[in-house]
Amino acid sequence: MADDTPISWTHRAGTRGRTWNPTDGCQVCSPGCANCFAMRFAGRFSKPGLRYHGLVTIAKNKRAIWTGEGRLDIGKLAKPLSWKQPSTIFVNSMSDLFYEEFSNEQIAAVFGVMAACPQHVFQILTKRARRMREWFAWVDRESRHRGSWTTPHWSIIEDAARDELVAGGSRWGKRFPATAAGRSWPLSNVWLGTSTENQETFDERVEYLLACPAAIYFLSVEPLLGPIDASHALRRMLRTHDGRLLRNDHPDARSTGGVWRRHVDQVIVGAESGPGARPCDDAWLRSLRDQCRAAGVAFFVKQLVVDGRLRKDKREFPADLRIQEFPQ
Repeated sequence: MADDTPISWTHRAGTRGRTWNPTDGCQVCSPGCANCFAMRFAGRFSKPGLRYHGLVTIAKNKRAIWTGEGRLDIGKLAKPLSWKQPSTIFVNSMSDLFYEEFSNEQIAAVFGVMAACPQHVFQILTKRARRMREWFAWVDRESRHRGSWTTPHWSIIEDAARDELVAGGSRWGKRFPATAAGRSWPLSNVWLGTSTENQETFDERVEYLLACPAAIYFLSVEPLLGPIDASHALRRMLRTHDGRLLRNDHPDARSTGGVWRRHVDQVIVGAESGPGARPCDDAWLRSLRDQCRAAGVAFFVKQLVVDGRLRKDKREFPADLRIQEFPQ
């Protein structure tokens, strides 16, 4: 698969849009996975000797289905180290970085490469927000065990990246660049997102997402399969000492002590694509648009069904849905 990508929400001004797939393989975990593009694509390249052999099986109806196996690809892991042009990079269009088959150390290796490439912005999207939160908790525990309190995470992710690259025979193994100098945690060039398709999956995943340390939080609501009330995750709220949640424009917010609650910075929406695509009501998209506008959150429409056909060119969208905004 080419590194340049047609995925529109990687096309930020001044950067090159790319995909990066350091891991391969996944497993169906929720209704949004039913018509997974990655699963279909992997099925086309699953014969012996091809990249996705062993990762999918072909059912009697000729549909590809993930086997559940996961692999870290060392050659792909090192790729961003050689990319000089600033890029916005979607991490794992063909997998899920936080899939349970990948060890904490393998995930840390991916973060190590991202830390070594501050010229790029990396967008990580997962359906497994709970595992993502558990991984960050693991990094914190390992940091304490190593007795490092000032820059607690760098040795873990640097060592993991270097170990994987050396074990895989990569030329970058012995000259993996140091990342700690001048960096902060969380990584300023890493966006964290969760994919959600309906109210149930939104409610399940968004709190785990916001409990992780990140420079930017985003939601991918694709395929959108039902209405979603996301308002409580979009506004920056103050959790007071007595347990109340106050909006930042509430008159008590300045005078009442408490902790500011994180919020989602961008919402990406889209109708389902591919064979058997399920319907997406424009009213559901407009509701999310209005929620984002009320909260000042960036909103991005990826693709819509117009006159019975899937459209990706925003010039073919209804005028009020030609929205492609990025966090500032």
